Amino acid sequence: MLFQVYGDNAIYQWIGWILVFCCLIGANELARRTKTGGVIAFLVIPAVLTVYFITIYTAAAMGADWALNNPTYVHMTSWFHYAKLYAATIGCIGFMALKYKWGSIGKSHWFKCFPFVIVAINILIAVVSDFESAIRGWGTTWISTEGVTLYGGWHNVFNGVAGLLNIFCMTGWWGIYSSKKKDDMLWPDMIWLYILAYDVWNFQYTYLNLPTHAWYCGLALLLAPTVAASLWNKGGWIQNRANALAIWCMFAQVFPLFQDRSVFTTIPVLYADGFMDAAVRPTAANPTAQGVISVLSLAINALALAIIIRRAIQQKKNPYKNEIFTDTRDFQLAMERACANASTRRERRDSAENCQNCRGANGVSF
Repeated sequence: MLFQVYGDNAIYQWIGWILVFCCLIGANELARRTKTGGVIAFLVIPAVLTVYFITIYTAAAMGADWALNNPTYVHMTSWFHYAKLYAATIGCIGFMALKYKWGSIGKSHWFKCFPFVIVAINILIAVVSDFESAIRGWGTTWISTEGVTLYGGWHNVFNGVAGLLNIFCMTGWWGIYSSKKKDDMLWPDMIWLYILAYDVWNFQYTYLNLPTHAWYCGLALLLAPTVAASLWNKGGWIQNRANALAIWCMFAQVFPLFQDRSVFTTIPVLYADGFMDAAVRPTAANPTAQGVISVLSLAINALALAIIIRRAIQQKKNPYKNEIFTDTRDFQLAMERACANASTRRERRDSAENCQNCRGANGVSF
C-alpha cells in the first residue's frame, strides 16, 4: 500500500478522496460546458484570489497577526504552488481562446502550439522542483519552506528525467481542434499512451515532493480528468487536466488545512513511524515505494518515446509537426467530435484529411 489509509481516520480519508474526485469532475464539467462557467472559474475567481494573496503578503510584511497566522501564508508559501496555480490558469484561458476562437489569436494557426508550450512549462516547473529536492536532501530528509519533511535522492533525478522525456512524448502540436458543440478543445493525437506516461510521472512527482497532498493531488486530481477523457470526453484530456489542476490549486491555496491538518490528512508509507508533524521530524523513513515508482515512471516514459520514434520513422513524419496516431481508436473518436467544426481553410483541409483517415483506418496499432 502506498498510503497510510488505515487506522482511526481511514473512513475520513476515503470519504475525503471520493469527495475530491467527484467535485473535480463536476467542477470541470461546469467550467468546460459554457463560456460563463469558464470565465468565472479561470478569470473572475483567479483575479479575486490574486487580490487576496497580495493582501495577505502585504499585511504579513507589516506584521499583522491575522496575515502571519493565515493558513495560506503559513502552509502555502512555496514558489511551486503559485507557479503551478498561475501556469495552469493561463493554460485554461488559452484553451478557451482556442475552443471559442476568441479574437485573432484564437483563430490563428500559429497559436495552436500554445497547448504544447504551456504543458511543457508546467512539466518543467515540476522537474525543477524534483531536482531541487534531490540536491537539497540527497539520501536523507530536508524541511521545505512550508515545514514539510521531504526525502530526497536518486528517485527525484529519475522522475525528473522522466518528466523531460514526457515533454517529447507530446505529438501533433498543431493538431488542435474545437469540438462540434464548442465545449472542448481537442488534441486527438494525445492518446492513452501519453496520458498513462504523464499520469505515472506526475503521480510520482506529488508522491515525492507533496507527501501530505499526494493522496488527493496525486490520485484524485489525476484520475478525475483521465476518467472523463476515457468515458465521455475523447480528445479533451489535456483540457480536463488543466481545468481540474487550476481549480484544485485555487482550493488548496485557500484551504490548505484540509490536506495538512485535519481528519482527511493522508501521508505516504515513506514515513515509517506513522506520523507527519512539521515540528517533529520523522525518525524513520522507508523510501522503497519511492524508488520503485521512479523506475517505473522513467521506464514508461522512455518506452512511450521509443514507440513515438518508431512510428515517426515508419510513417516518415515529424511527430511534432504531424499527427502520428491517426490509426488509433482514441484519435478516431476524438476526430469524430471535431470533423464538422473546422472554420479556417487550413483547419478544414487538415480536418478533412484526418476524418478521411479515420474512416479508412482499420483496427488499432502502435
